[in-house]
Amino acid sequence: MDATTFRNPANHGFTRVAVAVPRNRVADPAFNAEQTIALYQAAAAEGASLVVFPELGLTGYSCDDLFHQQALQRAAEAALLRVAEATQGLDTLALVGLPLRVDHSLFNCAAVLQRGQVLGIVPKTYLPNYGEFYEARQFNPAANAQSTEVTIGPQRVPFGNDLLFAATDQPLLQLHVEICEDLWVPIPPSSHAALAGATVLANLSASNVTIGKAGYRRALVMQQAARCQAAYLYSSAGTGESTTDLAWDGQSLISECGELLKESERFLTDSHWISADVDLERIANERQRQNSFGHQTAQLRQQINHFRRVPFQVGTSALTGPLRRRVERFPYVPADASRRDERCQEVYDIQVQGLAQRIASSGIGKLVIGISGGLDSTQALLVCARAMDLLGRPRSDILAYTMPGFATSGRTLDQALRLMAAIGCQAEQIDIRPSCEQMLRDIGHPYARGEKVYDISFENVQAGERTSHLFRLANQHHGIVVGTGDLSELALGWCTYGVGDHMSHYNVNASVPKTLIKHLVRWVAESGHIGTDGSAVLHAILETEVSPELVPSGGVDEQPAQSTEASIGPYALHDFFLYYTLRFGFSPSKVAYLAWTAWHDSQAGRWPEGPLVEHKQYTLGEIRQHLRTFVYRFFQTSQFKRSCVPNAPKVGSGGSLSPRGDWRAPSDATAAVWLRELEEVPEQ
Repeated sequence: MDATTFRNPANHGFTRVAVAVPRNRVADPAFNAEQTIALYQAAAAEGASLVVFPELGLTGYSCDDLFHQQALQRAAEAALLRVAEATQGLDTLALVGLPLRVDHSLFNCAAVLQRGQVLGIVPKTYLPNYGEFYEARQFNPAANAQSTEVTIGPQRVPFGNDLLFAATDQPLLQLHVEICEDLWVPIPPSSHAALAGATVLANLSASNVTIGKAGYRRALVMQQAARCQAAYLYSSAGTGESTTDLAWDGQSLISECGELLKESERFLTDSHWISADVDLERIANERQRQNSFGHQTAQLRQQINHFRRVPFQVGTSALTGPLRRRVERFPYVPADASRRDERCQEVYDIQVQGLAQRIASSGIGKLVIGISGGLDSTQALLVCARAMDLLGRPRSDILAYTMPGFATSGRTLDQALRLMAAIGCQAEQIDIRPSCEQMLRDIGHPYARGEKVYDISFENVQAGERTSHLFRLANQHHGIVVGTGDLSELALGWCTYGVGDHMSHYNVNASVPKTLIKHLVRWVAESGHIGTDGSAVLHAILETEVSPELVPSGGVDEQPAQSTEASIGPYALHDFFLYYTLRFGFSPSKVAYLAWTAWHDSQAGRWPEGPLVEHKQYTLGEIRQHLRTFVYRFFQTSQFKRSCVPNAPKVGSGGSLSPRGDWRAPSDATAAVWLRELEEVPEQ
């Protein structure tokens, strides 16, 4: 695809939606129609597929008994036709509210308009008649309707709360409409509509404001979006409604699968609207993945088979420009400091609980762990220490070993020794070079003959010797080996299979990605939990290049000679690719688009705070290059290592590669399908 096609959000499963709150005048439909039209046209000009307006917005919600006046009813219908006329030639749907008399009964309705036509009318299902609400005085509930069609101007259109509006040219877009109180009941109509296929749920609401109500509305909207695996759009009445007894804040919300995409300011005095790009592919994938969604569809078939589908077409050519939703650069690491620290606490609690349970249930006496002076083993040792504290066991029951090899730098060796001292575990140093040299002689490796050959065998002899030592030490001391390898390394296969860092008795880090481990270590360093000296060494570890330290540099090794990221690419991008591949099953082209959105401009969006995060940016060509590495390693070369990983606690919804958990795949699959699609991504 060309660059223009690639940068169009619609080509990656997104549709733009809007929620609008016009300034209104009570009982003045002509004025309200013009305010509605102005917001509608603004949203349509920016590519919105639909715009949701407030409940009874063409008349005002607070008309009370004026709703029974014929003059107001006729003016409302005339206003509806005026708004419909304004949609002539436009693909954007307008969802507007009005009172409508049908079969001698008055209904609180939502009308769906497009291209000069009324596509359908949806009456409110549940009428509140408690507290400040008296809707049953003026209106009938949807269940009282006799007709399934109604005449609006020259049109005969569908009428009922059983309508789904289905886009024929965007199959994943199916719209259901409900009105205010419909959301507040135990089983909203939108729940059945979602099971019937609706992916976008719209609520035309009025909803006066009282203390604390805004938070409750937000929670309702987000919960319904989460439970229905859908987008939920919510509008409420604002300035202009009668304040005889009530007040109005004009709160508007857009949520997707429980995530809040956009919320308006409240108590604005002018007309306003918000928009966001909803990911229809994400919604479809979530429903596919969560097969209990399908199970309930089968169980409630009788309740959902009655829905009638109203076809329409929505164009996508106008949907250009930047994606209207935040795409975090670090999906595993919240940018907000308080949320990030809260996550760090929870990750530690999960890791510690998992290890403590394993210690208690196995009856083992000691924890055996290798300490390199790098990030992963540091995090694992911190977890070991907290697990022993939780169990009331001395930290001396942690047997920690640092095992320098041919390429161990002075920096990392010093850090390992200082860290073990700060933790208060038993600490020993074992030089693995003699045993490695023996192994190299035994296998006839050129290094044993004095040649500087640093191949994969040379590297893995060292990794294997370290692990072999740890297992035999565990046998000797009645302990278990605690693994240190992280989720990012498992995804890329960046570990030595079998007798190497791949293996342990229990791995506390297996579902924690590298980008998050940095912040976990930072969190402990800043908390001061292990004292001033401990915090100092943690900060030093955080500033150290990530390296396997298996190939000597030939110089004075005060710094690691190897760079992992120089070999396989930046972990920041690989963790991004992993999250959207593993959690959502997105294609390489979509992952590339999201990565480009998040990473192409270092000045845009939010970054996690602190000196640990380098503000980098990547071109589309660089993203494509690193994504190719990820796709090939993840799908083609690394699964055999993941098929037999040790036990480990699952930490996050976006990450477990255990064959007993989130990820099962054949070890001999090919990456050809993913690589071919990646070829469709432009170079720039």
